Amino acid sequence: MNEKREPLLRISKRESIPRVKAWLIRLASFVLALLVCAVVIYALSHSNPIEAYTTMFKGAFGSLRKGWETIRDAMLLLCVSVALAPAFKMRFWNIGAEGQILVGGIVSAACMIYWGNSVPTPLLLAVMFAASFLAGAVWGLIPAVFKARWNTNETLFTLMMNYVAVQLTSFCVTLWENPKNSNSVGIINLGNKGGWFPTIGGQQYLLNVIIVLVITVAVYIYMRYTKHGYELTVVGESENTAKYAGIKVGRVIRRTMALSGAICGLAGFIAVAGGSHTISTSTAGGRGFTAIIVAWLSKFNPFVMILFSFMLAFLDKGAMEIASRSNGVLNDYVSSMITGIILFFILGSEFFVEYKVKFRRSKAAARKDSAQ
Repeated sequence: MNEKREPLLRISKRESIPRVKAWLIRLASFVLALLVCAVVIYALSHSNPIEAYTTMFKGAFGSLRKGWETIRDAMLLLCVSVALAPAFKMRFWNIGAEGQILVGGIVSAACMIYWGNSVPTPLLLAVMFAASFLAGAVWGLIPAVFKARWNTNETLFTLMMNYVAVQLTSFCVTLWENPKNSNSVGIINLGNKGGWFPTIGGQQYLLNVIIVLVITVAVYIYMRYTKHGYELTVVGESENTAKYAGIKVGRVIRRTMALSGAICGLAGFIAVAGGSHTISTSTAGGRGFTAIIVAWLSKFNPFVMILFSFMLAFLDKGAMEIASRSNGVLNDYVSSMITGIILFFILGSEFFVEYKVKFRRSKAAARKDSAQ
């Protein structure tokens, strides 16, 4: 009779893992990614990988201006990631952050264009804050209503809403072209800076940091210590359990998506008033999709998202610096490939955090164990 052989690999889900060990796995994956990238860099350009990594650091933090630009980009990504956390925790796959950012940016730009010369900047910023919050909430609420009422597919619905928002942005850009026929709105209120974030302590982007960190703390408290946060967690784990417990699932879905969209709308407000001071179809800059990676890696913990947001902002700035300084040897495609390799390894590390992998024992070891 044929002896049944043990499989080469056994994969089992971990019941728990010490936090230190989990972070050591992530750190090991990051180091391994750097080694693989070093091989790729040397194979393509025969240049010193250490110099490439030094260039990446200089691109992100090589000067005070570059450092603050990296912080600005990290804060904007963090804001979007935090916005996605409640929806994803509820297992509502909000892929529409790009569109929600754009509608928030549109209403902020509209306030700047129409009232920038007549309303004091503090009052104007308050109006822009409220308008972008409301616009993002409405944009997030639309797919939530359809999901709660007719159980539509939220992934496709929110994704299609992105395309609607892009076309709406294109319409507004055409409407507000300055100068005419330039296909661009240009810098809004460059003369009087109406609707621009004020400089605080000599730093242009400090208000960005303050607003986003306040939002991060608020969402953390909301998800962890409030009744609404408890309800969305229960709905995410099991809708049937939530219904049995007397939770109105439809209301939770609508409320949570309105909050998620509202915070994305605030990200659009920050991007326009505290960043580019204009509006275009590239205002969101793909952050709505990048934020999905941040949210998943952070396991929906807003404080952990700070770390991953800075890491991705650093990689983005560093990759662009490599492309600009390598005289065409390492172009934008190679720099993006380096970023992709690092992300691939970091995402892959989550598998080893969640699962154990055991190799088949040798026959000698098996006989020794059976003899004992």
